[in-house]
Amino acid sequence: MRKRLLTVLFFACSLAYLKAQETFPLNGISDKRPNKYLLINATVHSEPGVILENTSILIENKRIIAVGKNLSNTKGVVSIDLKGKHVYPGFVDANSDYGMPETKRPSGFNYYSTVFDSGKKGAYAWNEAVKAEVNAAEIYKINEKKAESLREMGFTAGLVNSGDGIVRGTGAVVSFSSTNEQNTILNTSVSRHFSFDKGSSGQSYPVSLMGAVALLRQTYLDADWYEKGGKTLETNMSLAAFGKTKSLFPVFESRDILDILRADKIGDEFGEQYVFVGNGDEYQRIEALRQTKGKVIIPIDFPKPLDLADPLDAQGIGLAKLRHWDLAPSNPAMLKKAGVEFAITPKSSGKEFFKNLNKAVENGLSKNDALASITTVPASMLGMSSELGTVKPKAYANLFITDKEIFEDNFIAFETWVDGVRYIHKDIDMPTLAQQYLLEVDGKTYKLKPTMDKGNYKFELLKDDSVKVKAEVKYSDAYLVINAPLKDSVSMSQLAGFYMDGDVFKGTGTHPGGSDFTWLAKSSPLEGKSVDKKKDKKSETNAPIAKLTLPFNSYGNETLPKQKNYLIKNTTVWTNENEGILENTDVLVENGKIKSVGKNLNAPNSYEVISGEGKHLTTGIIDEHSHIALLSINEIQTVSAHVRQTDVINPDDVNIYRQLAGGVTTSQLLHGSADCIGGQSAIIKLKWGADASELQIPGADQFIKFALGENVKRGNSSSSPNRYPTTRMGVEQVYLDAFSQAKDYKKAWAEYAKKKSGVPPRKDLTLETLGGILDNKVFITCHSYVQSEINMLMNVADSMGFNVNTFTHILEGYKLADKMKERDIYGSTFSDWWAYKMEVKEAIPYNAALMIKSGVTTAINSDDAEMARRLNQEAAKTMLYGGLSAEDAWKTVTLNPAKMLHLDKKLGSVKAGKDADLVLWNDNPLSVYARPEFTMIEGAMYFEHADYEQKMKADKAEKNALIQAMMKSKEKKQPVSKSMESRNSHIHCDTMLEFDGISVEEYESKYLNK
Repeated sequence: MRKRLLTVLFFACSLAYLKAQETFPLNGISDKRPNKYLLINATVHSEPGVILENTSILIENKRIIAVGKNLSNTKGVVSIDLKGKHVYPGFVDANSDYGMPETKRPSGFNYYSTVFDSGKKGAYAWNEAVKAEVNAAEIYKINEKKAESLREMGFTAGLVNSGDGIVRGTGAVVSFSSTNEQNTILNTSVSRHFSFDKGSSGQSYPVSLMGAVALLRQTYLDADWYEKGGKTLETNMSLAAFGKTKSLFPVFESRDILDILRADKIGDEFGEQYVFVGNGDEYQRIEALRQTKGKVIIPIDFPKPLDLADPLDAQGIGLAKLRHWDLAPSNPAMLKKAGVEFAITPKSSGKEFFKNLNKAVENGLSKNDALASITTVPASMLGMSSELGTVKPKAYANLFITDKEIFEDNFIAFETWVDGVRYIHKDIDMPTLAQQYLLEVDGKTYKLKPTMDKGNYKFELLKDDSVKVKAEVKYSDAYLVINAPLKDSVSMSQLAGFYMDGDVFKGTGTHPGGSDFTWLAKSSPLEGKSVDKKKDKKSETNAPIAKLTLPFNSYGNETLPKQKNYLIKNTTVWTNENEGILENTDVLVENGKIKSVGKNLNAPNSYEVISGEGKHLTTGIIDEHSHIALLSINEIQTVSAHVRQTDVINPDDVNIYRQLAGGVTTSQLLHGSADCIGGQSAIIKLKWGADASELQIPGADQFIKFALGENVKRGNSSSSPNRYPTTRMGVEQVYLDAFSQAKDYKKAWAEYAKKKSGVPPRKDLTLETLGGILDNKVFITCHSYVQSEINMLMNVADSMGFNVNTFTHILEGYKLADKMKERDIYGSTFSDWWAYKMEVKEAIPYNAALMIKSGVTTAINSDDAEMARRLNQEAAKTMLYGGLSAEDAWKTVTLNPAKMLHLDKKLGSVKAGKDADLVLWNDNPLSVYARPEFTMIEGAMYFEHADYEQKMKADKAEKNALIQAMMKSKEKKQPVSKSMESRNSHIHCDTMLEFDGISVEEYESKYLNK
């Protein structure tokens, strides 16, 4: 005990010495002792895969001086015997918030109480979410309580950053010791940090994910402009800091795997290779992740099983959530197998870190790779491989000392050393006990079974293997006291005060008469316990039930559809060409294209032959106005031309599959109608399972959403709007002002191009897009209802020199079809929507037919996820309301929208040379009884009715198996949140109280407030 007290006193003196600073005056007597330690006889895990037995470590001040056998103990060196102990390099956290101030987020969000100006004082960026000037080293402050918890897990150093904003400033490497800030900061500027989370910003913009992407993109451009001369025109400390730190490696914090892939596109655009902070779902699109070539920092806070005892709760849980619970522990192993370099962060894991690390090992990750993920890999990411993550000379003296390997159950963490400072968690002399001891007393045999509870030993006293003896057991400093009346013993009433020597307990007992006796208890292996069998049992238990599909959702594909060559025989072909509808006709598909259309066609034996007898073959349906498969719909600024729907495509949206089941093959994904000038659209093919970038049609023209009416002026707001404009007159002025600015912008660039000197104009993504409209490179689709407003925009377009490509909704199009015809403007309308708000009180179901008969190319669109599944029936309504022919009716959802999207050269009809986007219907496609037998895109089957039925059965069986496994799990069950499956996927333009297709509450928690 005296020796231990001296050690503690020496440790306190050493700590006082290390807190001293060379540049600080000393008030008192200086203490210049050498601070040298020699750790001897240890099992040293010097790096992953390298174990040194009976090894010594010499430490001086902060560093390791030598590692080896038989190191000499010189004068002034404190020697510590670690016989039987394991020494690991201190673990490294590559993504920590240690020592950082808490991010204080706005208390609430009101879409109608918009805040456009920054409330931050000083010459900083216009948007509060851009904080490039923040340096983690300057705001870092030691947090003793958190440092202690990190050290108890073996973590000794980490990369810290503010975690606040979209541009988060620079990160610093700090050690987790409790000396002082001057001693614990190891590197002041190591990295730059980014995210799509606006953090504490009180400004309304960005209100959407696509707005966050646009803000980041514009910041990159602004920083470049500032460096090239913009600093002579204004002082902006945020942009200055952005430029000065661009040599530091960038780290991007994501919310899911789609965020990672989205961020990688930004990185590619600006020549950045991000290190990604993941969210544990990387396995879901692991091939796409591998292709980014980015390293990943992942958490291992695996999801807990849900309490699904209530059948209604079980029914409401989606398959993807159940799958993630089952597969998340395999994420590290899958990353390793795919060749993706990763580090593991303890962030969010808390006290379950080692439990989850072992869970990852049980699910396929090797122990060496697990150790590397918290030592050498994060040290390499930070550029500090020679100083962190190993037990080698010149490295920081960061050590984690345990009684056994960290991958064994209930290991004891004795000490953590940080920068040569010794932090004691448990007495280093605390013995490592066997699994059980046989205790013999007066011819009777009992068992002592020690268990570990929160780092301390607890004992059970048992008789006949299973019968517990009521006993009071106290254990401290290798001394054990048991008070246990043993009724079946004639010679003893209690055991007291015995100590341990190796694997033997020696003790004394007291007879009822008062005489003493001695005895011992020897360690004994547990009967019937085989290590190999235990491993086999674990392996069997941890075999995943869930399927890994693309997308990671119901109806997902275990393998993606492949392009094949087909001969479709003897069917009724709706060509949409001059040939009209052809009976008993064949269609040959080759290499994703329609090769030929005709009778009695032949094909090589390798081609798959499909009988279309009694069925109808058409080109795929094209939805000109859709909002499916998007993670953002509306932004907040009146002019939002800088945002892009291509940035926020959600390839996992089940509506893609549902609409394939309705014969849809192509959709234009539009910005909402909240802004006069909305964002740029995405035109996609519904390739279920493909990545977001693979959904987009290469070379498609760029379109943009404009809007008129109540939505943009907030006329249907339930509270007072405070965003300009608030009148229809103001809407007109927005357009005139925006295009006036765009013309000035184009002029400024033209003048700069001539003189090629001076400060270049600032590249403005909003004005770039508007300039593209003036140059006829970006095309307008305008949300519209009322005749007067439609006339207004046509007049503005005439006066400002741009064209309107399409008026969408256009429910009063029948009133001005002649003016649209004069300007070659298309109309995309509903079949029979009316009377749902005052703006449409004069809408009529004959609108589409009247516009077509006036010579306006007209389409029927959905603007609704549910309606898009039956656009064939919506097209048929034009025959009822207006008397269109069957062929003209069918063109409203095929060839006509293809023309509007400038894709009619490759889509919209069954013609040789066009894409093989085909649907085989079991009946006339305009019939309410018609359904697709298959939906083909570029020669690949993305929907087959027979396959759909099989998927339904397989998904149901898988879900039931996962629910049963979850209910049987021995882990503590979590209650089911009522908002877990609350996503509203039937968003359309006029849904003003929804954001990004989800409720306001879910939006704030998921996208704004992380």
